[in-house]
Amino acid sequence: MNDNAERILCISTYEKGQDFLRQCSDMGVKATLLTLEKHRNGDWPHEALEDLATMSEGQTKEQVTNTVCWMARGRNFDRIVALDEFDQELAAHLREHMQIAGMGITLANAFRDKLAMRTRAREAGFLVPEFTRVINYDDLRGYMATVPAPWLLKPRANASALGIRKITEEEQLWRALDELGDEQSRYVLERFVPGEIFHVDSIVSERQIVFAAAHKYGKPPMQVMHEGGVFTTRTVDRASSDWRQLTELNARLVPALGMVRGVTHGEYIKAHADGRFYFLEVAARVGGAFIADLVANATGVNLWREWARIEIEHLRSNPYRPPAHYAEYAGSVLCLAQTAHPDTSAFNAPEIVHRIKKHHHAGLIVRSQEPDRVEELVDTYSAEFARLFLASMPAPEKPTA
Repeated sequence: MNDNAERILCISTYEKGQDFLRQCSDMGVKATLLTLEKHRNGDWPHEALEDLATMSEGQTKEQVTNTVCWMARGRNFDRIVALDEFDQELAAHLREHMQIAGMGITLANAFRDKLAMRTRAREAGFLVPEFTRVINYDDLRGYMATVPAPWLLKPRANASALGIRKITEEEQLWRALDELGDEQSRYVLERFVPGEIFHVDSIVSERQIVFAAAHKYGKPPMQVMHEGGVFTTRTVDRASSDWRQLTELNARLVPALGMVRGVTHGEYIKAHADGRFYFLEVAARVGGAFIADLVANATGVNLWREWARIEIEHLRSNPYRPPAHYAEYAGSVLCLAQTAHPDTSAFNAPEIVHRIKKHHHAGLIVRSQEPDRVEELVDTYSAEFARLFLASMPAPEKPTA
């Protein structure tokens, strides 16, 4: 298969990134998708793929490496892209093993490991809630003696709010560590900072933020994950100081962590105590929970397609030019639903631009030129979703989508 075609290997253990694959095809790049066997018949754009390969769940890094290198005997992959958070480390390992351009293991950790990203951010002078490694017990005792409870015990490598425990007293931490056993070093202990949580989704080209959109969550994602409720987020007023501070902070922090090119989803908290923004975490990927759809409706920018464009333009040694975009406001309302296919047709405001189709979920996105109108609709609809659709279940230990 020595046809000199440009090829990208995309890895995803979840069904996502379809627009990335479509953009590759639109630009004449042959994409191969490596996913799990259970997703073989998923909603993939087969017309955009050169090949779809599968692997069984639970394969070791060495087994996947052998599989990919076997695939590469007959086709030359120019880039490797992990479409999902949980495949980032594997993709970084494969790039280093095969000497393919892109993030290596150390840089990927800065956007995957919560301890690594906090350490780098603090060393670069950014505000971060006080934290400590969960390794040395004297360090932990000293930390708890000087940093008031409550604290959050966070898995270093999980996405979203998965696996986070709120710790209110010292004895509770020791019990949790006993339960974790040898896994405890894979956690970080952090001060719980009450406040409003925001996310900034951006495009990075040659260490410069060339596009960014700031949004504010309703309930903090951790609260929705662990206590249930309706997940909401809405565009921040672009005329506000919050928008200015968030986009300026993000523009300095992401390059400081080492990001060269791609897309990022960063989260920041505006503390109730002092009104300042603190860095929480950042990932080198498109945000989940239909955030890409939210950004697309607020700005016209499809982050999945732009991510593919960045990879391909760099492969071709071409400059990346950010897309034209508009500046409207969007908000999303999403919850776990009691029925498999909840009917949201009773919600009929003209501002509704997208109804989210996902098994056992109710969701929609609204758009307006006025931030206050988006705020009004999101607040009203979230209360109605809670009344009409909301189901609850224990927070999963592993991601489900």
